[in-house]
Amino acid sequence: MSVSHVPNVVFKTRVRDESVGGENPFRWQDVSSDDIFAGRRVVVFALPGAFTPTCSSTHLPGFEAHYDEFKAAGIDEIYCLSVNDAFSMFQWGKQLGVDKVKLLPDGNGHFTRGMDMLVKKENLGFGDRSWRYAMLVEDGEIKQLFSEEGKEDNCATDPFECSDYLTMLNYIKSLDAQAA
Repeated sequence: MSVSHVPNVVFKTRVRDESVGGENPFRWQDVSSDDIFAGRRVVVFALPGAFTPTCSSTHLPGFEAHYDEFKAAGIDEIYCLSVNDAFSMFQWGKQLGVDKVKLLPDGNGHFTRGMDMLVKKENLGFGDRSWRYAMLVEDGEIKQLFSEEGKEDNCATDPFECSDYLTMLNYIKSLDAQAA
């Protein structure tokens, strides 16, 4: 693992605020790495893009369906990160009915670049995107990182073997068993 702490960045997010009024009561809110990770035990999984096939059919839905098991295992929050804008992430979550996992837009790819996980997907017309991975973070320190094999620019495949909810959940449960 080349990075031992999460990158210190500011995420550009949109939050519901009824004081805004109108049909679209949302405002911009900057969220820092510290806001997400400081003093917390967090799972982050990153994927190539909102509305893409594996991300929509399996990756995000798996973490959403097993959210309560992660909470029971001592996880404070689960974030799904993608190099997408806040609007796309919001609509994607809405379409999938996601209400537990928090969607984290890394529109400029600053976090992903800091994680050394930014790859080109120009072969698909996507531009720069995140490589698929999942990590356990405690107070900003990366405790475990499951990165898919074969990370490279313009990868012809989309590996999805170890960044799934089950690999991470089993790892966390194994830590709990060791501590007992």
